[in-house]
Amino acid sequence: MIAGLTGGIASGKSSAGKILAELGAKIVDSDVLARVVVEPGRPALAKIVERFGDGVIAEDGTLDREKLRDIVFKDGKALNDLNAIIHPEVFREIQREIADYRNSTPKVPLVLDIPLLYEAGAEAIVDVVVVVYVDRETQIKRLMARDGFSRSDAENRIDKQMDLEEKKRRAEFVVDNTGSLDDLRRETENVFKELMELMGRAR
Repeated sequence: MIAGLTGGIASGKSSAGKILAELGAKIVDSDVLARVVVEPGRPALAKIVERFGDGVIAEDGTLDREKLRDIVFKDGKALNDLNAIIHPEVFREIQREIADYRNSTPKVPLVLDIPLLYEAGAEAIVDVVVVVYVDRETQIKRLMARDGFSRSDAENRIDKQMDLEEKKRRAEFVVDNTGSLDDLRRETENVFKELMELMGRAR
């Protein structure tokens, strides 16, 4: 059973992922993989230097994320170019994780934590999608509190992502995170039980 876990910025996806890991699910975090694929010696780092120049490399030979972020934040084409380098490499790593999982005798679900799951077309590689959902007003307030954004900055960040209502509509499972952390735990536990039941029926 391969589940895709997604949500929106400040929706609580990472918290739900931690709870799923505590419950025993195997978690693959695409954000972690995105850092791995740009380590020194990896092909993606060489392509980034080719596209953006040596200025994005720190003195220790690692990627200077802040400098790169400054470049791509102001330039939509640069961001697209960066994504075109990193996303295929991350996808290859995910495919390796899936192959390892399928070649084992899995007793728990494999959960792929992919923030831009729908945007990247990654629903094609999972059996079900779990969306961590909050209403827009809650999302704005949490983002303002978490990152110190003004309301308009928070709205702009949210508007750059696919609408959470659309993700909710398309998902097989929805974890509602408009309540407390205890509510989130309960919602996530219920989804985990359903995933385990689906695994049992598929055997």
